[in-house]
Amino acid sequence: MTDSSLESPCFYDLKQETLARDELAALQMHRLRELVARVSAAVPFYRAAFAKADVTPDKLRTLDDLRRLPFTVKDDLRQNYPLRMLAVDRQQIRRVHATSGTTGKPVVVAYTDRDLNTWADLIARMLVTVGVRPGDMMQNASGYGLFTGGLGIHYGAERLGCTVVPTSGGNTVRQVMLMRDLGVNVLHCTPSYASAIAEVAESEGIDLRGGPLRIGLLGAEPWTDELRVELERRLGFKAIDCYGLAEVIGPGVACECMDQRAGLHVWEDHFLVEIVDPRTLEPVPPGERGEMVITTLTKEALPVVRFRTRDITAFIEEPCACGRTHRRLQRIGGRTDDMLIIRGVNVYPSQIESVLMGVPGLLPHYRLLVGRGGVMDELTVEVEAQDRDSDGRYRQLADAARYRIKSIVGINCKISVKPHGSLPRFEGKAARTKQVSELSGV
Repeated sequence: MTDSSLESPCFYDLKQETLARDELAALQMHRLRELVARVSAAVPFYRAAFAKADVTPDKLRTLDDLRRLPFTVKDDLRQNYPLRMLAVDRQQIRRVHATSGTTGKPVVVAYTDRDLNTWADLIARMLVTVGVRPGDMMQNASGYGLFTGGLGIHYGAERLGCTVVPTSGGNTVRQVMLMRDLGVNVLHCTPSYASAIAEVAESEGIDLRGGPLRIGLLGAEPWTDELRVELERRLGFKAIDCYGLAEVIGPGVACECMDQRAGLHVWEDHFLVEIVDPRTLEPVPPGERGEMVITTLTKEALPVVRFRTRDITAFIEEPCACGRTHRRLQRIGGRTDDMLIIRGVNVYPSQIESVLMGVPGLLPHYRLLVGRGGVMDELTVEVEAQDRDSDGRYRQLADAARYRIKSIVGINCKISVKPHGSLPRFEGKAARTKQVSELSGV
């Protein structure tokens, strides 16, 4: 680390974070050829896929040739459950993590000693980028166990020299007490759980604003700038976005910088990122949104080639004023598999959240109920109010939200305003959408 103060700029690895673009491209090309050679030899799935595509390492002459390689999708990993896509001997594995497996078999990911060391360094790099410094006390309210967010952040924070409070999720009253009593500087969790923490702190009469808490490192689900403003107002920290996914490595793939908070720096020395049209699978024009595709350049145990993340974003090509040369991504706007089609209009939950947060009197707790209304899907939005219903207040809020959604998103929907505390709270990733058989009577 090049600077231990709170002043900017500060880098964990100055040389790597500020590589010239041509140097970075040369490093990516070298690592890509090595990767293709390694998985061709060690992973039967990739050996067959590359042979079918007639691709060998020597045919990769420029980064544009990446397009010749086949995609990897989540079902490929599931079908090779648990560890048939390993690129190393099982004896070299030091840890495994896994996805939730809510839609079938989980995806199991594995790490060698070197992978764990790389991961810790990437987390430490991310933490410095968002403003964390050695000696900070960091409360990690992310799930431990098989979920990558807990242990991944934990070891990276320790690598940086932070004190870690490993609370995991849940027991929110205790979380708030520890944040106050220990003088926590940094909170890591999902945006939806940060909202729950703010709510409990307020109900317990604990004001965390103006205290030692200065950074909220938030990720694992799409969220909006409107929710950022709300969380900063209620918790008094600077809310900063981070990104990762288990199939690639876990957290530590990309993050905003403390200086600008204008896009997520993706660590291109370790991850080769593309943005493609999810229908044609061709690259989108510069600045256009599409599906992010990631190739792991340094992962040993279970690397992936052109993994389709389903996450929707776009490149920001302009250099960042913080001095880092790695390209930035726009904030994740949703997932292709989260997209709703309501009466022919494509809708992401984050769009609805953005609108709801702009209606004074509504809370950031909502649920989208999608059901068949006649021959087309219709949407009912359940959302909580700050106060009790009086003088027709809930009807006024519903009318305001309905009008804004129609004006901004372009769909008609029903709004059901609920009393405070009536909708679910989430410790991990928020489940915002629920399919129902019919919407009558909702």
